[in-house]
Amino acid sequence: MSKILVIDDEKSIRNTLKDVLEYEKYQVDLAEDGRTGIELFSNNSYDVVLCDIKMQEMDGIEVLEKLQDISTLTPVIMISGHGNIDTAVEAIKKGAYDFLEKPLDLNRLLITIRNAMEKSTLVTQTQALKSKVNKMYEIVGDSKPIQAVKDMIEKVAPTEARVLITGANGTGKELVAHQIHEKSGRAKGPFVEVNCAAIPSELIESELFGHEKGSFTSAIKQRIGKFEQANGGTLFLDEIGDMSLSAQAKVLRALQENRITRVGSEKDIQVNVRIVSATNKNIKQEIERNNFREDLYHRLSVILIHLPTLNERIDDIPALADHFISLICAEYGMSKLNITKDAIEELQKIEWTGNIREFRNVLERLIILCKGEITGKEVKTYAHPVSAIPS
Repeated sequence: MSKILVIDDEKSIRNTLKDVLEYEKYQVDLAEDGRTGIELFSNNSYDVVLCDIKMQEMDGIEVLEKLQDISTLTPVIMISGHGNIDTAVEAIKKGAYDFLEKPLDLNRLLITIRNAMEKSTLVTQTQALKSKVNKMYEIVGDSKPIQAVKDMIEKVAPTEARVLITGANGTGKELVAHQIHEKSGRAKGPFVEVNCAAIPSELIESELFGHEKGSFTSAIKQRIGKFEQANGGTLFLDEIGDMSLSAQAKVLRALQENRITRVGSEKDIQVNVRIVSATNKNIKQEIERNNFREDLYHRLSVILIHLPTLNERIDDIPALADHFISLICAEYGMSKLNITKDAIEELQKIEWTGNIREFRNVLERLIILCKGEITGKEVKTYAHPVSAIPS
């Protein structure tokens, strides 16, 4: 049952609201002044607060500020018989969900409460999803190589510096890019990812910069490119070493001038994006082979972050195993499996050519095939792909 707190110094108003709301199947607590309301709010969980503005000792705006200090998640609806536009604007600026005038229109009141609860539910769900996403992109481990990466992220993320992340496939370059975005001043903006290796060279420019309708045979409508989509946020160019030279030239211009031009258009569009790029290639060798522009490399690599392979950070395997077992078991809706010490030791002996990506796959295989707990014997049996499950 949803719970509502009513703060009002008029007894008749409090009792009327209590009768109406309880008839609508809400649970209601009453407070005759601001201090009592703040105390109740501190000690209980409410879905909505109704707060009068004109009260003795402590007015509603001050109460609102105190409630916001405790929690910004609970919507507060301000009510007043002496309201004006300035008061309403001030209340909304201070964080109120809405402002209603007395005498209250009960239908409007009930609709406002329902809408406030729906918004609160959406905010809670969004936070839960964001927390889940953040956990997916958590960088796990405390070994010296990975701690150096974490320290660099902390230093670099708050700046606007462009970052080039290097490392073998499966080392977690995307995780670093996400962490840089989440710890930056652009965290509330979009994070847009482009896999340059997965897009045909003839389409990469359209993907990055967009195109106008009719600019080429299959351009049946206007398309917004990734640069525009990432405006105000971060654009992650993964596998930048596979980008065509013609696209590199246009990316260089976009970085130099902070503007792009859609394919088939002559109009410049201003963009404000932070570029984080990644590659598993040796870019300096690619430059020597004339496969990559040296001037673009220097634009992208203000900060270089190199990720160690899993074989260079085997001390992190116990923490990584615990992390992935928790995640995978949760995905399968099963209780978390225990992993024995000898299983960890066996995992540390393996040559991880696929790095973290391979490690996660192996853990998932073990979780599916093992019963009760993961032991060293089972790691030896199932760590590598099996054609059949032994009976």
